[in-house]
Amino acid sequence: MSYARQSIADFAAAVAERTPAPASGSAVAVAAALGAALAELTARFSDETAAAEQAERLRVRLLELADDDAEAYAEFMRTKSDDARRRTIEVPLELARTAVEVARIADRLEREGNPRLVGDAASASALAHASVRAAARLAQINLDERARLLLA
Repeated sequence: MSYARQSIADFAAAVAERTPAPASGSAVAVAAALGAALAELTARFSDETAAAEQAERLRVRLLELADDDAEAYAEFMRTKSDDARRRTIEVPLELARTAVEVARIADRLEREGNPRLVGDAASASALAHASVRAAARLAQINLDERARLLLA
């Protein structure tokens, strides 16, 4: 099931379960998607159609990455293969890159968008920046583990 189709309550409960996935990567992707949604909202109220459309595309992609991350980690736990491990690095890196794009939009809208939505833009920015850091750290952890196993 796609996490984008779950209620927030159901998704949060799934993250909290004692299962390999969804976990941190999926949670970070959803947080970034919420940041994109706030950027999209701010862009719409700022009459910035191009920014709103870009934020919408990013929001959709981030929700896909929530699923991709859970699938990558579950596959790695099943197979322990090098290909599966590589996906546990690639997906968080793509998540970080996508969240950077959200941060750029949100940061600009916080400065130049509708002043009545500065709080929404600031929140979008905070969520996006935190998501970049968290996703990059997840990729680093998975890469470090791969290197440790290769050197063992």
